[in-house]
Amino acid sequence: MENSIWADPATKPKLDPNIYQLHGDLLLFFKEQTGIQDEDELKQHVLGVQAKAYEIFGYPCIRLLTFLQLGISELPGYKHVLSLLEKYPDPILLDIGCCFGVDVRKVVVDGWPVDKIIGSDIQQGFWDFGHLLFKSTPESFPAGFIVGDAFDSALIDPESKGLDENAPLPPLNQLKSLSPLLHKISAIHVSSVFHLFSEERQRELAGRLLSLLAIRPGSIILGMHCGLQEAGIWEGLEESNFRMFCHSPNSWKKLWKDLFKEAGYDEQKVEVDAALLDVKTANPVGSTDEALPVNWTMLVWSVKII
Repeated sequence: MENSIWADPATKPKLDPNIYQLHGDLLLFFKEQTGIQDEDELKQHVLGVQAKAYEIFGYPCIRLLTFLQLGISELPGYKHVLSLLEKYPDPILLDIGCCFGVDVRKVVVDGWPVDKIIGSDIQQGFWDFGHLLFKSTPESFPAGFIVGDAFDSALIDPESKGLDENAPLPPLNQLKSLSPLLHKISAIHVSSVFHLFSEERQRELAGRLLSLLAIRPGSIILGMHCGLQEAGIWEGLEESNFRMFCHSPNSWKKLWKDLFKEAGYDEQKVEVDAALLDVKTANPVGSTDEALPVNWTMLVWSVKII
């Protein structure tokens, strides 16, 4: 993470239990998946896991409990993702930057075979806390998980040969690298990740993910992250000196079109959708008044081969 304010114990904001909110379908999901029906008990369980995870690294998504949201299912491209189950035999889904794996659990609930899902994050602890959150084990929930840095060729090596086209695919929960899956993944979800990096690094990350995508009709990469009407640097939190590069819908579309073209693919056969969505959250860097929300503009997007 290139903005390291969250890592310093001296500046890392304290947790606020008042941020906790589970209602409606989200509450039902967590009751079903954790087996905890009492709402007060569920709240204490979730906040306990949050506190332990926050000690590893103070990501805003952990402090603000946004990791509890079923983000993938709210994306416009989600129905298309599920339709791939009917289009291809045994398609693979990757959630990169999966944190606790909440989105992975949602996809499994909605019908994706657990043995055809793989998550990845830079911290093994996040996946472990996901098992703690959902009261599961690697045996009871055997989705694949690989710890690693998406910019490290030990995790994704676009220059490697990957598996032979006719070679049998090993069990995903036995893989130690994503490189054997080059051009074998039908759906890639990546949310709240791209905006952590510079413009150049965002382009590099997009190219690395493209190297994993199966180049066939229907394959899709989708997600959301902070965006702007005009691409540039966002400096919305003056007290933290927090800055990040944000794409606009137009610059994001151009980025992917250019990457497909540079990779030798027909850019006319890739459909890039991108739109801005205004949201409000509590202040991610802390505030003397947590009731004052911060306005965010999120870029909601998908890249689909047609």
